[in-house]
Amino acid sequence: MVSHARDRSISSDLSAYGIYGLAYEHASLDGKAGVILEPTLEGQMSTMTRREFVQSTAKHVGVAGAVGLLSAGVMELRANPLGLPIGCQTWPVREMIAKDFPGTIKVLAASGFQNIELCSPVGYADSGFAGLAKYTPAELKKILSDAGVTCYSSHFGIDELRKDQPGRIAWAKEIGLTQMLVPSLGGPKNPTLDDVKRAADEYNKMGELAAKSGIQQGLHNEDFECSMVNGKRTYDVLFELLDPKLVKFQFQVSTIGQGFDASEYFMKYPGRFISMHVQGWSAQTKKIMPVGQGTLDWKKIFAAAKTGGVKNYFVEMNLDFMKASVPYLRNLRV
Repeated sequence: MVSHARDRSISSDLSAYGIYGLAYEHASLDGKAGVILEPTLEGQMSTMTRREFVQSTAKHVGVAGAVGLLSAGVMELRANPLGLPIGCQTWPVREMIAKDFPGTIKVLAASGFQNIELCSPVGYADSGFAGLAKYTPAELKKILSDAGVTCYSSHFGIDELRKDQPGRIAWAKEIGLTQMLVPSLGGPKNPTLDDVKRAADEYNKMGELAAKSGIQQGLHNEDFECSMVNGKRTYDVLFELLDPKLVKFQFQVSTIGQGFDASEYFMKYPGRFISMHVQGWSAQTKKIMPVGQGTLDWKKIFAAAKTGGVKNYFVEMNLDFMKASVPYLRNLRV
């Protein structure tokens, strides 16, 4: 434990460095003023002085940036669990997007979101996203870039992939996506094992085609995935049937209301996840809450998410709740 308040402050600023994914993501102080412990490749700790740290850091971000990382004045760079940018799904603001896509993206950016997840203008045309089709890929990328956000993930309907997966892959590549996810495989409410096997076989083939284009196919968990088959959760059966290399999973945290615990699944299936949709939850009221409110243990969830393989996360609630979640996520240490 670091005993000096000044050292605690410096340690906090150092932890912010993880946002950029450089070698000092888990740098800490050993209690001696001016000495920083740096993880080596072997997981052991080597010592370096603050001056050495700044000099090394400067190679990556420049002298001004290195000094800034050690300053208490760069609050906007601090925290973010696992060093991941704070993301949000655009589904909750679909009505706003239908009226003004560029304006909505600016609102999300101003709210503190750094990464957004889209919904396809084909599969989600009736839900407010049809207007995205009027933009060329270059125009879409410029709108996002001008707002200061990144976007490499989008949801697609399973039916649109069945009809024209090559065309949807082409669109995804043009706008710079690396992840294509479906909310559900769309199977029956009360499936047989054969139903689940057919769905998994179809999606493995979709995953294979996407992989040939350098895109990771992913699966969310809703409806069909939350059903039961032969006394087991369909979701667990799909983990057995879907190819770990071709299909990754995106966990919907709010399914805790149906007994699906995020941290348990991340630990049960290490490396099988790529993403998660984040919602706060109150076990008492059984209602969605802003992240950080309610009863979920977010340190536990994010720590497990690392084991699960999660590379990105997207807050997904009404806009007020999403905005209220940002300060907590900025300050969460995992």
